[in-house]
Amino acid sequence: MFGAWGEPDHDVSIKIIHRALDAGVNFIDTADVYSQGESEEIVGKALAGGRRDDVIVATKVHSQMGVPPGERGDPNMRGNSRRWIMREVENSLRRLQTDWIDLYQMHRPDPETDVEETLGALTDLQRQGKIRVFGSSTYPAHEIVEAQWVAERRGLSRFLTEQPPYSILVRGIEADVLPVAEKFGMGVIPWSPLAGGWLTGRYRKGQDLPQSRRAQRLPGRYDMDKPANQAKLDAVEELALLAEDAGITLIHLALAFTLAHPAVTAPIIGPRTMEQLESQLGALDVSLSDDILDRIDKIVPPGVTINRESDSGYLPPALLQPALRRRRTS
Repeated sequence: MFGAWGEPDHDVSIKIIHRALDAGVNFIDTADVYSQGESEEIVGKALAGGRRDDVIVATKVHSQMGVPPGERGDPNMRGNSRRWIMREVENSLRRLQTDWIDLYQMHRPDPETDVEETLGALTDLQRQGKIRVFGSSTYPAHEIVEAQWVAERRGLSRFLTEQPPYSILVRGIEADVLPVAEKFGMGVIPWSPLAGGWLTGRYRKGQDLPQSRRAQRLPGRYDMDKPANQAKLDAVEELALLAEDAGITLIHLALAFTLAHPAVTAPIIGPRTMEQLESQLGALDVSLSDDILDRIDKIVPPGVTINRESDSGYLPPALLQPALRRRRTS
């Protein structure tokens, strides 16, 4: 949320990062594509002057660079190929003002690149000391398993983490991704534990819907003409009442929910303002009882993502391309 996609003022963004570090946060996750490199630059500025060694820095590669969001651009400036990984890691190192990246993640699967090529490139970067470890982000369970198998059979380093979407409203990964990650001993660092703002209290019935740059970039997640988003709004109303009964904020309820799962290492928060950061930090002190967790399960059943089309973060090509689902007759 730092840079053109969120808070454009670099000084304000740096103050938010420093406040988080002072509060005990020691892990910062970004990506090359966030504000087209600007987010990495802000993180680099924030950690300059002696704070780098105390922070685990994670970034990601895969998404299209060099053009505004949604445009295809140069096919050589995206994907999970050796060529692009080797080129883009240097750009990230430069923007982050660091000699190494603690955790380098593949932002999404790439159907056009064999996972062995990806793992080979990442293993080489690890041996060169440019990255410490690497992981995946928003990978389906079967691709996580395939990557683990290929790494073992080919003598390559493996994905040590997975960064999936996970919140009370987006629980699809409970069915397979989280059990798989737990089985392979992978760290799990979920993104969007507040469901893109839906679990902050800003989205309520009878209130004007807030406007944001995120809603402009990802309209499917916020279009209230979609029945799935209306269902999310209904669920938020029930969750807000549950939080009130429990004597905690909806934000703390949402973050404590993700922390309660045994496979989760730590959720990634994405504050755009200092106020948002302060409202989230206290969630670490909240522990949800079995009764509250059972009531959450009744509102949004385990394994259910209410708006699967827009909130899953990744849909396999077979769901997006009809030709992959239809047998050729001639």
